[in-house]
Amino acid sequence: MGKFALLSAIWGASFALIKVAVEAGVPPVWVAFGRCFFGALALGLVCLVTRTPLPRDRRTWGHALVVATLLNAVPFTLLAFGETLVTSVLAGVFNATMPLTTLVFVLLVVPAEKVTAARVAGLAVGFSGVLVVLGVWDGVGGDVLVGGLACLGATTFYGAGYAYTRRFFSGGSQSASALSAVQVTCAAGELAIAAPLIAGVPDRPGWFAVGALVVLGAAGTGWAYVLNLDVIRAAGPTVAATVTYVAPVWSTVAGALLLSEPVGWNTVVGGAVVIAGVLLARKPHNGGIAQKSGSQVVRSNKPW
Repeated sequence: MGKFALLSAIWGASFALIKVAVEAGVPPVWVAFGRCFFGALALGLVCLVTRTPLPRDRRTWGHALVVATLLNAVPFTLLAFGETLVTSVLAGVFNATMPLTTLVFVLLVVPAEKVTAARVAGLAVGFSGVLVVLGVWDGVGGDVLVGGLACLGATTFYGAGYAYTRRFFSGGSQSASALSAVQVTCAAGELAIAAPLIAGVPDRPGWFAVGALVVLGAAGTGWAYVLNLDVIRAAGPTVAATVTYVAPVWSTVAGALLLSEPVGWNTVVGGAVVIAGVLLARKPHNGGIAQKSGSQVVRSNKPW
C-alpha cells in the first residue's frame, strides 16, 4: 500500500507542478518536452542500473513513435495548455475520465471486447459528471470551457494510446521499463522538433519552474512508471488501476493547499460522479483480458 499511495500522490501532484511551470511562462509544448526529457533520463538510468537492454528492432521503435505521440507528446501539451485556463484542481478531475475514454477506444479497436449495458451506463454516468464539473446550468463558455475541452482532449488521446498499446506495443518479452524508456525517449525527440516550431525558444522561467519540470519529468513521467510496475506485480493490475480514483484527491489537495486554488462544490460532486461512472464501467464481465506485467502476461477483468 505504501507504493500505491506514493504513486497516486506523485501523479496527483503532477497537475500542481504543471501549473507552476505554465504560470512561470513556460509554453505548454515546452512543459511537455520537459516532462519527457527528464522522464527519459530517469527511465534510461533505471535501465542502466538494472542492466535492462533496450529493444533494437524497427517494429518496436515504430510502434513506440505512435504510442509516444498518443500517450505523451500530444496529451502532455494539451494538459499544459488546459492549465493555462483552468486550475490544477479541475485538470485533475477531468483527467479522471481517462479510463472512460480508454474504454471507448478499446471497444472500437480490440475485437475481443464487447459492449455491455454496464459499460454504456458507466460512460453515461461518467460524462454526466464532467457536465457537473463544468457547471453547465450556469452556461458554459470562456476559459473554463476551452481549458476543460483541452484536458478532455488529453484524456481522449490517452484512451487511444492505451488501446493502441494493448494491441500493438505491450506484447512480447520486452520489460516494461525498457518499453517505457523507448516510448518516452521517442516523445522527447518528437517534442524537441515540434516545440521550437510551435513556440519558438522559451525565455528562462526561473529555477523554481525548472525544478518543477525536473520533478514532473523524473518522478511523474519516470519513477512513476517503475512504481506502477511494482504495484502491478505486488497487487495485480486491477488494484493498480484504482490509482485513477485516488489521484484526483491528491491533485485537489495539492491545488487547494499549495496553490490556494478554489474548490467548488460542483468540482467535488462532479468528480465523485465521474469516479462512480468509472467503477460502473469496470464492472466485471465474462472473459478476462490479457494484460502485460513486466515480461509476463496476466489475466484480469480490467475492461480497458
